[in-house]
Amino acid sequence: MGWFGKLLGGAQAPGTGTPPPGTAPDALDAAPATAFEIDAAWYRWLAAAPPPRAPAQLELRILDELARLAQAPVAGAALVPRVPEIIPQLMRTLQGEDMNAAELSRQLSQDMVLVAEVYREANRPAYLPRYHSGPPINSIQGAIMLLGQNGMRMLLARVAFRPIVSMQSGRVARRTAPLIWRQSEKNALAASLLAPGLRANAFDAYLAGLMENVGLVVAFRLIDQLCPDEALPWSDPFIAGLFLHARTLSACIARLWEFPETVAAAIEAAGRPDAPVLAQALAMGGRLAKLRMLVDAAEYAPDDPFVVDGLDEAALAIFEKLRDEE
Repeated sequence: MGWFGKLLGGAQAPGTGTPPPGTAPDALDAAPATAFEIDAAWYRWLAAAPPPRAPAQLELRILDELARLAQAPVAGAALVPRVPEIIPQLMRTLQGEDMNAAELSRQLSQDMVLVAEVYREANRPAYLPRYHSGPPINSIQGAIMLLGQNGMRMLLARVAFRPIVSMQSGRVARRTAPLIWRQSEKNALAASLLAPGLRANAFDAYLAGLMENVGLVVAFRLIDQLCPDEALPWSDPFIAGLFLHARTLSACIARLWEFPETVAAAIEAAGRPDAPVLAQALAMGGRLAKLRMLVDAAEYAPDDPFVVDGLDEAALAIFEKLRDEE
């Protein structure tokens, strides 16, 4: 059993499928933007994919290769880094209900990068209110106690995933990886905040949010390998197939790495009408994270119907929480 298991037991013309950036839907009382429309807007912004478009044959080749990797996830997983060795040890320490801060701080001291991450997290405004006038947290045990067991779990999961998603080579993958990582962090946070209201496990939702884009990272590695020039694939059918196969590959790699089955199943089922509650939290978390990034990049206004239609009060509150900290 792996360490996570031990821890937790026909093409449209370009632009016809997605409103142009910054514009609202023309029809009054239009239905909320579909998941595909948001995926397409986010992908085209992410890839910065202007004309010319890659040939349709090349788009099909990329999708075929991505589908093949989903059937052979070992090959897909080989295109991304593995988890740092110290993380499983720390996660096992957090497995029990009673967190031992002294033991955890001893283990953390082996990795000064992790120590710095814990200090940085504990001194964020989310943990220390803006009106806090005392000195910053400067004790590792104090930081651990402030973050708590769930906060430490989320921090370690985030540290584990950052190199997997954000450190990539290749012309397109290197440019898109930091943005994909930002969306992964926002997705994980949003899904974990949505989960309790759906009676889903918040930490499972957080893991699913971090894991969901691993297949997309592999897809951009393939685009780098198979696209010989600046022309990138961005037709509507390609984008739909890309997200479908990338999601399937993410779920397959999650099972290969022995994540909880609930996490892999949520990644696989997100967006389906009959999706379980964890998958529902993940789908809405991904929607909010992509929209937040598009708004922050000035692609859409914060009150554009493309952004806010279909979001209830709770979702809008989480959307605001996803702003980048200044």
